[in-house]
Order: sequence, then C-alpha cells, then structure tokens
Amino acid sequence: MASFVGAMAIADLVKTTLGPKGMDKILQSTGRGHSVTVTNDGATILKSLHIDNPAAKVLVDISKVQDDEVGDGTTSVVVLAGELLREAEKLVNQKIHPMTIIAGYRTIIDGVLQSGRYRMAAECARSALLQKAKDNKQDPDTFKSDLMKIAMTTLSSKILSMDKEQFAKLAVDAVLRLKGSTNLESIHIIKKVGGSLKDSFLDEGFILDKKIGIGQPKRIENAKILVANTAMDTDKVKIYGARVRVDSMAKVAEIEGAEKDKMKDKVQKIINHGINCFVNRQLIYNFPEELFADAGVLAIEHADFDGIERLALVTGGEIASTFDNPESVKLGHCKLIEEIMIGEDKLIHFSGVEMGQACTIVLRGASSHVLDEAERSLHDALCVLSQTVNDSRVLFGGGWPEMIMSKEVDELARKTPGKRSHAIEAFSHALQAIPTIIADNAGLDSAELISQLRAEHHKEITNAGIDVISGGVGDMEKLGISESFKVKQAVLLSATEAAEMILRVDEIITCAPRKREDRM
Repeated sequence: MASFVGAMAIADLVKTTLGPKGMDKILQSTGRGHSVTVTNDGATILKSLHIDNPAAKVLVDISKVQDDEVGDGTTSVVVLAGELLREAEKLVNQKIHPMTIIAGYRTIIDGVLQSGRYRMAAECARSALLQKAKDNKQDPDTFKSDLMKIAMTTLSSKILSMDKEQFAKLAVDAVLRLKGSTNLESIHIIKKVGGSLKDSFLDEGFILDKKIGIGQPKRIENAKILVANTAMDTDKVKIYGARVRVDSMAKVAEIEGAEKDKMKDKVQKIINHGINCFVNRQLIYNFPEELFADAGVLAIEHADFDGIERLALVTGGEIASTFDNPESVKLGHCKLIEEIMIGEDKLIHFSGVEMGQACTIVLRGASSHVLDEAERSLHDALCVLSQTVNDSRVLFGGGWPEMIMSKEVDELARKTPGKRSHAIEAFSHALQAIPTIIADNAGLDSAELISQLRAEHHKEITNAGIDVISGGVGDMEKLGISESFKVKQAVLLSATEAAEMILRVDEIITCAPRKREDRM
C-alpha cells in the first residue's frame, strides 16, 4: 500500500489549488538565497518538491508531461489519478485483485470483445466527451469567441483572474498571429516591475531589453541586421598566463597598436556586410563601439542568448560567428528600430519584422513574484490556445465534462457482469471527485451541489455545471465557461495510465547503489 499512500499524498497536496477559488502555495527553497515562489500551478509546485516515494514520482512526471503537451490541466491530472487510486484502495481492501480493477478501468463492454480490442472505462468516458464536443472552426467569429472563453476559463483559476478579459484578448490575439503554429518562440514575454497588471499590453513587433549605446543612432529605418555571437573584446592581450618581455614602453605601445589594428579589421569586415545594425551575444568593448558609431552602425551588446535566437528567428536572419564571406551570411531585416520607454526603463523596439507572426507581450506588476506567476499563467493560456487552434473541438467547463463522463461510465457499470463492474463504478466516482473538489475549494456544500448536478445530467440535454460565483448549479453555455477537448482528453488518458501503472506494483524494492567498475 506504500505506493498508493505516496501518490494520494501528492494528489492531496495540490487538490486545494484546483478551480477558480483554489488557493496558492508558497514554495521556499532551502538553499543559499532562500528564493520564494508564489504559485497555484500544479506542475510548478510538483517540480520543486523533493520526493522519495517512487509512485509519487510517477504523478509528478505525468504532471510535467501534461504541462509540456497541452500547458493546462496539470493539477486535474494529478487529482484524477489520486482519486482513481483512492477508489482502487477501497476495492483492494474488499479483497478484489488489482488486475481485476485494471480490467475494470480497461473493461470489455457487454462482456464481448468489440472488433478485437478492449473498450476501457476510460475509452467509454472519452467517447462520451467526443459525442458532446463542438467544433466551430468553419465560422471564424464563433471560433474566436470560443478561444476567448477558453482563455478566460484557463485564466480564471490564476493570478490574472481579476483582469481575465484583458489577458484573454492578449493571448488570443498573440496566438491567432501564429496562423496555426504551436511554436510559441515568436511570442516574446517581457516582465517589467512597476505599474499594475492592468498596464500590460501586446506589441506587434519585437522588443529587446537593452539600451542603445552612447553616440549611436537612436532610430534606424529599413534596418539590415547582423546577429552575431563573437568576441568583440580582443583589443587587450588576454591570453591568460602569457608573459611578454619588452625592453621599452614603445614596444608595449606597438603590441597594443597591433591588437587595435586586429580589432579594426574585424569591425571593418562586419561593416562590409552593408549593415546598419549589429547585435552581439557577447560584450562589445569601447573601441569597437566607437568604430561602429563612427560608421553610423547601431551596435547592441550582451543580448541574452534567448533574445538573439528569437531576434534571428523573427527578423529572418541567422546567427554568424565568422565574417570573411559576406555572401554566405544571412542578414535580418525590419522596417524600423527605435528606442522606447516602458516605465523607467529604455528598451529597443524592432517593428515591421520579417516574420509577421512575431509579437511581444509586456507584463507590468507590483513585484517580481507577481510577474513570475503572471507569466506562468499567461504561458498556460497561450499553450492551450495554440493547441485548440489545431484541434478546435471545445467542451463546456465547470465540472460538466466530468459529470457527462461519470454518467456514461456508470451506465456501462450496470451493463457489465462480474467484479469488474465494481471497478467501473469506482472509475465513475473518481470522475465526480473533480467537481466535488472545485465546490469544496469555493467553500460550497459539495454533497448538495453534486446531487443537484447528477439530477440535471439525467435530463436529455443539459449544460449544467458548478457556478462558483453564485454558489449553485449554472448553465455553462450562458456563463461562457469552456475548455479545450484536447486538455480534457489528455487529463483522462494520462491519469488512467498512471493509476494503472501504480496499481500493477505489488512491492517496492530498494536496489543497491550501482558500483563503479575499476578500469585497468
């Protein structure tokens, strides 16, 4: 039972963060510096835990995969897996074999093999979702409205819930610019302390968090940009441990002159590319900066590595490190480079870039903790939206999908003979745990609400789900609460597979540490 206990403990740890009224956790590191993170993102919480229990590690891994694959549902997947195991534990205590439980979670419908493959309780739940999913991709206005609803539902459980309409619009506009791509590299997020979250905005173009040097042009039109990763600080002798013996100061001056000439040649080679903007990953010393300024070239130094990779991507250039063959170097282009102010800081703005999909979201906030959590929340929304643009099926939210699945699985349990029916029924109970936890976290009477919901869902057509604002059962269509089908499907299948994997374990064996082989 040790494996069950560890996994359920992890699920109980994150279950209080589920839903629009979920609580946050403060993560405090014990290392040097004592960094503090405030978050309610399941993947972030689990990633930072130090866990010894191997079953608990399985849940941490599925949460991480959920975050990488679809971006949201990281808490739901762990909670559902934990509830499946909690139900399985009750059945194991009733002397039902774990393999029978697994057969129930993956059961044969009507006791017959259908077309040679097993029909799982999970598959039954998934097919129930498939039948109810809506796809409005053919109607652009309705689809955009669906995306807005999904973004607002995703953000309603995060720190951005107070301004969810503004941030949902930012996220939808940014994702629609990608034209179906799921590569979020061209959406750049900049965090600037100061102001409030309401002051955040979307900028069409690319913003680099650097200042323009002294004596350099502050504005360049029709820019030709060379993005490079090269040393521009060799105007000093820097061979460590090198000794140069000279018999006069004039010889020292000759060495310095030779170094300067070498740097001058390098700068000239760069200018010969016909550029008017040079962006370097490494430092640019005063002397080469002076030479660039004299030639009317804007030189930007120490652009962070992510920054120059993204800049090369959006301007259509490539990162260069040698400059002997100008014809083999691909330059970046943009219509205008200028210096802008955000709060107290000066930044460099590239507009009219080659890649029209590029945009920058500037987040403002009271502290770095608020900004970090806002970035995580916005990233989740961007991931979900980019996945929904590809798989445009949409479901209602607020516990509606779980009740739909639970009803179908419950009906399947009644049709199934033998002990497996207990396991299918347990699967149905586990699915109902998610709306129960959403209600509990909002301080509502979950037993009363779930019984009302169950009664509503026995009608032919219903959009009933939990409305945590009014504290009752509400119509999800009128309230505009929607979720992505892809997220719900990933939660269901990942949680079932993880629970099955842990159920198959009957013993945890501690192995001896691996011995190093002595090499002769």
